[in-house]
Amino acid sequence: MCGIVGYIGGRNVSNVVMVGLERLEYRGYDSCGIATVNGGLKIRKTAGRLQQLKELLARDPINGKCGIGHTRWATHGKVTDENAHPFTDCTRTIALVHNGIVENYRELRERLIKAGHHFVSNTDTEVIVHLLESYYKRDLLSAIRKTTAELKGTYSLTIISGKEPDRLYAVKTGSPLVIGAGHDEFIVASDAPALIGIARKMLPLRDREIAVLSRDSVSVFDFNGKRVVRPFTRMELKQKAVSKGRYPHFMRKEIFEQPKVIEENIERRLKGNSILLDPEFLFYPDEVEEIERIVIQGCGTSYHAGLIGRYYFEKFCRIPVSVEISSELRTSEFVYNGHTFMLPISQSGETADTLAALREAANRGIKSLAVLNVRRSSIDREANSSVYIHAGPEIGVASTKTYTAQIFTLLALALAFARIRKTLPNGQHDEIVRNLQRLPGQMKEVLELDRKIKETASHLSFARDFLFLGRGVNYPSALEGALKLKEISYVHATGYPAGEMKHGPISLITGEVPVIGIAPHDSVYSKMVSNLAEAKARGGKIIAIGTQGDKELAELAESVLYIPEAPEYLSPLLVALPLQLLAYHMAVLHGCDVDKPRNLAKSVTVE
Repeated sequence: MCGIVGYIGGRNVSNVVMVGLERLEYRGYDSCGIATVNGGLKIRKTAGRLQQLKELLARDPINGKCGIGHTRWATHGKVTDENAHPFTDCTRTIALVHNGIVENYRELRERLIKAGHHFVSNTDTEVIVHLLESYYKRDLLSAIRKTTAELKGTYSLTIISGKEPDRLYAVKTGSPLVIGAGHDEFIVASDAPALIGIARKMLPLRDREIAVLSRDSVSVFDFNGKRVVRPFTRMELKQKAVSKGRYPHFMRKEIFEQPKVIEENIERRLKGNSILLDPEFLFYPDEVEEIERIVIQGCGTSYHAGLIGRYYFEKFCRIPVSVEISSELRTSEFVYNGHTFMLPISQSGETADTLAALREAANRGIKSLAVLNVRRSSIDREANSSVYIHAGPEIGVASTKTYTAQIFTLLALALAFARIRKTLPNGQHDEIVRNLQRLPGQMKEVLELDRKIKETASHLSFARDFLFLGRGVNYPSALEGALKLKEISYVHATGYPAGEMKHGPISLITGEVPVIGIAPHDSVYSKMVSNLAEAKARGGKIIAIGTQGDKELAELAESVLYIPEAPEYLSPLLVALPLQLLAYHMAVLHGCDVDKPRNLAKSVTVE
């Protein structure tokens, strides 16, 4: 979750690190800080946002050509200035920042205190810098190797020393860290957007690796001290991808990017009668034919996309599918065997619980195919094969374009499997392709509802509780709509299968609890309308999402947000847009920080 930036080169390190940290704000944080080497260590840090750190630096600037910065998401220790990173040792010789969790920090802390070390925080991180101090003689690399041998948990570190002003050290175990190479300069960060403007090439560190960087070279070693040789790859991200442009928020920009993302994916995936997957899809047709069961796993929005993916694989491929929340799957009895096929879904490719469940599957000989947005991420490297959603960088914490891109990718994957397994007639396949070709234009139509959705949000801004109802393939849409609303507007919302209303939740219906009913023309339409009528009969305020021209729904609901006519299997891709816009406008009306909601992070890399 935390953001890490380190830099060594000819530019003013304070400026470089601050720009990098700003690009990582989406990861979520509650304190921040920076350290530079310039005639010794110089440190500024504070609880709160980067604006407060900027003001601190304006009053008391620090400069140099080598430094590290951090945005902290609290795990151990409250949100205070003292608990903010960077941390230094007792002699203020070494400074480091850390992302992850040190599981054995208590016993290490007790040992170090007995040895005379003085602690100033309540964090697990501080034990690392004191361990380094205890081992540091003349060689910081040796001290790092001895320190990592004692640490249990997951962590990424960047480290500087006042005695080595021309060196920057980076360490990775579990949490992501990537090196960017410029012209006689290097930058290290916990995510690639921070590298833009500096790096021309990039190199993701792998677990149990240590990088030693100077202005003109980088050396990578494993924890045993063996040199690692691996080429840098071309930096693909551009400045425009991480800029809001004319939009007031990244989330709004990313909502409106969705038609283009789907259009580009259609061009990439659909070639005549063929479904093209990425070169990283490495399974042979006979392996696909032998699949007896699929288990999809993910967290949050990725889990909801997986629920829709189950519909696709069962409908088009006739394969039984279970969908699991990653944090629950990893602690379950895990009864799956080698005939099971696992699909982990993760935007970042670094989600800790998803990665842990993937590793458990690998230990049991279960083959895996990851659905990801980020190449060369941990899940990408550890899965047997990968397919990418090609959504581009998503900066807003609340997933929008990655959600619809995940759904599209799961549909394309199901169609590819269906062709291999011969469970989809050619005529039906061709019809699906024709319908997909219309999808980007239909999504643009839905986005034209923006003004009406804003008006609807203003009428509902009084409410503190919402109920989202859906059935069939759009039950996951109800879950996702509720998640979007509560995560960015801090309004309580519950997604529920409409058919379960009479089994308890109908007692919640009052005029103060708006009901968002997802009711496009599909196989469960009549049942959905009946459920909404039951809610209205009990005083419910009904806001419906329905198909254009639906007069019955218009008579039932106070307001209807119409989507174009589309096949049932494509409706979640259209329904997602008004749900996202509703959450967005509610958050703006409530004065919430849309792109950086409290307590949340874009990439959950700690357990």
